[in-house]
Amino acid sequence: MGRSDARWAGPGPTSPEEMIAEARKAFFVMFTLLAVVWLVQLANAADHYDLSRHHAVVSGDVGTLPDILLAPLLHWNWAHIESNSGPLFVFGFLAAYRGVLRFLALTLLIAVSSGAVVWFFEKGDVATVGASGLIFGYFGYVVVRGLFDRHLIDTLIGIVMGASFAYLLTVAVPGTPGVSWLGHLGGLLGGLLGAWLLRTRHPRTDTPHTTPGTPPQPRAALHKELDDLGLL
Repeated sequence: MGRSDARWAGPGPTSPEEMIAEARKAFFVMFTLLAVVWLVQLANAADHYDLSRHHAVVSGDVGTLPDILLAPLLHWNWAHIESNSGPLFVFGFLAAYRGVLRFLALTLLIAVSSGAVVWFFEKGDVATVGASGLIFGYFGYVVVRGLFDRHLIDTLIGIVMGASFAYLLTVAVPGTPGVSWLGHLGGLLGGLLGAWLLRTRHPRTDTPHTTPGTPPQPRAALHKELDDLGLL
């Protein structure tokens, strides 16, 4: 595996010290992202939400395609941003603590997938903004990341998050009034895809050579199983 692959989809932090360091980076990244979202909201509200009207994603409107990357930072009112801020920080932090570079690539993928689904499939002249697509993308990523990475701790986190916030999926289905369910669905699909594309590539290990009649080494086999589960 080349150096670039290791950088984007490497094994991530393994020791407690590395995990703490990555958690600090993830906290700083999410704090900064949330601060940017709120600063944009202040400017947006002061301008009577012209930013949201002019940079929303509108289905079939070619001129709004570049806004796919900006729309997640915009909201329609204070209630909109307040409802998004908590989930954005929690799921974003859990998505980022395994590596900031991987998180940035994931965020770009989710923003594009969420905006693209809205642009292609939304009906009428509905203008869509908001961080909900990112939230659903981070949620989907966190839930399945441990399975793709073969990491026990992340798998357990995914199970807990999935069980605790499964109700979120009810606003990613057709017919949900007042929300862009397509944006939610597109973000969720982007997060699931990101978990696969950015998964840890475990190097293939050759089976140790044993001479005929040599008994198996249970400790080596146990170490391999624990390593596959992400515990070593």
